[in-house]
Amino acid sequence: MLKTFVVNCGSSSIKFQLIDVESANVLAKGSIERIGDTGTAIKFTGKNDKGIKKECSIKNHLEGIKYILDLLTDPEIGAIESLQEINAIGHRVVHGGEKFNQATLISEETINGINECIPMAPLHNPANLDGILACKKVLPAVPQVAVFDTAFHQTIPSEAYLYAIPYSLYEKYGLRKYGFHGISHYYVSQVAADLMKKDIKELRLISCHLGNGASVTAVKGGKSIDTSMGFTPLDGLVMGTRCGEIDPAIIPFLMQNEDMTAKQVSNYLNKDSGLLGLSGISGDFRDIEEAAIAGDERALRAIDIVVYRVKKYIGSYVAAMGGVDAIVFTAGIGENSPYIRSKICDGIEPYGAFLDKVRNEKNQSDSEISTQDSQVKIFVISTNEELVIARETSRLCNQNKALI
Repeated sequence: MLKTFVVNCGSSSIKFQLIDVESANVLAKGSIERIGDTGTAIKFTGKNDKGIKKECSIKNHLEGIKYILDLLTDPEIGAIESLQEINAIGHRVVHGGEKFNQATLISEETINGINECIPMAPLHNPANLDGILACKKVLPAVPQVAVFDTAFHQTIPSEAYLYAIPYSLYEKYGLRKYGFHGISHYYVSQVAADLMKKDIKELRLISCHLGNGASVTAVKGGKSIDTSMGFTPLDGLVMGTRCGEIDPAIIPFLMQNEDMTAKQVSNYLNKDSGLLGLSGISGDFRDIEEAAIAGDERALRAIDIVVYRVKKYIGSYVAAMGGVDAIVFTAGIGENSPYIRSKICDGIEPYGAFLDKVRNEKNQSDSEISTQDSQVKIFVISTNEELVIARETSRLCNQNKALI
């Protein structure tokens, strides 16, 4: 049994799973939220679905990793008897820039490369590094692997990733589209091909990862050829608190007319915009959907904007790929909201995609929700980024004979 500890660190959080790679079974999972704050929240589920949910004080990621490892070996709820049972550690790393186009064994060179990408992901990469360094300190003999969210999108051609700004800025700073949610888009594309019983190399797929963060990706022949997010995860679709694509002239306009600094504008567009800014209610789509169904005008308009933007990307990617064989909905909203899926699919029939309303309302994971005679298949697929990370970690460690 190959047991991989999968770690996903945010600025004040750690999400984790212990996975048996051979069977794909999750042996333990959980999260720690509000690290460094009062009332750190811990959730853990381990042996026989036993677990805990409580608050305590955890100052940093190192303390958090130690706490998790203690839970994993706890006699009552833990999933393993000894930390020596952990064969490898896989980390989700948000931004690998052009340095990393695939999963990579973590070395000093890898750590330096992730560090160099911090200016492009200042909210994510430092936390990802904290997790790597914490695991390295606590389990120094266990091989670690970085799996990059941007890697899947490194196949995007230059005509899709370059911005129409002086080329010297790309050469100097790497200013280009990178795309994100790559691990998720890769996984659901593979599952869609399996459900269709076809070779992914023969397919043109559109993957809609719709959650608090959201993106649409065109996958042709198993490779990403375009995606809605750009240099940062701010671009593209309207998200929970992120604005998505806007006229760039709005930024200097806000700086001049609202007397904002560059940092204030960045915070405004990342944390106060999107669904929250449009609705004035919440950045959580569940709240917006509830308000819209109740007739709230701003909530209805916010959803219309979200739906329009998704449809626009679907249409553009049909054109870019010369057609489409399947459309996939995934992530929190994509997997759990028949309402939003129905609104998005209303009007895409000219592409050959017809939604079966009964199938859609059943809301079953990893299932087809298009009509039987629909030329383009429509699927709901539960994303599983942790399994991808675990498999990539195990594969790379086996390949380099690094497993303990």
